[in-house]
Amino acid sequence: MFKFQKLVCVLVTVLFLTVAATTEAATKINEDGYYKGIRLAGKVRIVESFADIKVKVVDSFPDLRVKVVSSFPDDVGEWQFVDYGEDFTVQFVESFPDIEIKYVESFPGAE
Repeated sequence: MFKFQKLVCVLVTVLFLTVAATTEAATKINEDGYYKGIRLAGKVRIVESFADIKVKVVDSFPDLRVKVVSSFPDDVGEWQFVDYGEDFTVQFVESFPDIEIKYVESFPGAE
């Protein structure tokens, strides 16, 4: 009987950790449009390494819908790409991104 209780305890723990990991993955960007303290709006510089955020471009189920603008990137999801004077940096990757984005023409913002 003790072995059965121990097995049930282990299974419940594994289930709890799986649910916790799934919940964390589903909420990468908070309701105010921040990822790890970085507001996902503003001037963005693309770098090859040591980026603030690693980004993967996807066609479906993005964490963030991004509209590229030429000026006044004030709202979450509005990005103006610059060579200097950035608010944060991004590195485009194919594997292990911090967030996934989709480029849009309208309605930028977090999912």
